[in-house]
Amino acid sequence: MDKIDPKLYGLTARTVLLKDDHDNFVLSIDRKSRIIMKDSTAILEKADKIRKTVPSATITLETTAPVCNKSTKFLSDNGIKIIPKK
Repeated sequence: MDKIDPKLYGLTARTVLLKDDHDNFVLSIDRKSRIIMKDSTAILEKADKIRKTVPSATITLETTAPVCNKSTKFLSDNGIKIIPKK
């Protein structure tokens, strides 16, 4: 996975975005506080911006923070996989 410039996809410079050779994108969030629904809607907006540029993109959320159950369901319903960051 290579770190890429999020501005190419209309995202803020603070967004950590990784990409491999096959249009697989990873949004990386490194923090201690829980990811709640408000965060999930912002993550979905970022994913939608990426999908506008690359329609075949698969998006994964990689995070060290715990994710609330409601957010987990919301993101998975919208095609975003969640994996724990090591």
